[in-house]
Amino acid sequence: QVHLVESGGGLVQAGGSLRLSCAASGRTFSSYGMGWFRQAPGKEREKIAAISWNGGITYYADSVKGRFTISRGNAKNTVYLQMNSLKPEDTAVYYCAAGVQLVATTTAAYWGQGTQVTVSS
Repeated sequence: QVHLVESGGGLVQAGGSLRLSCAASGRTFSSYGMGWFRQAPGKEREKIAAISWNGGITYYADSVKGRFTISRGNAKNTVYLQMNSLKPEDTAVYYCAAGVQLVATTTAAYWGQGTQVTVSS
């Protein structure tokens, strides 16, 4: 059974940093893109960052470009999101996802349960 488990969320003041981690298990993810989506209250889920299977291609939403950095672990079954210069509008539930074409699309085959990130002003 496939599991994606996020960690690292929490409460932080504006301007601060958090690092989210996602550990995937249950199959080989070396050929999958992985990424992060978020959903704020009353808003649709949006893709904010994604990375290709070999780490060579990344995608960032305009809202996080220059502040967030996505990376993959050497084993290819972990993905991280370093979030700097956090803003109150970054407050959301953050979801880890995996999909073969996740960099180019929003189609994910697997999802994590989500981790809450709250940025106070």
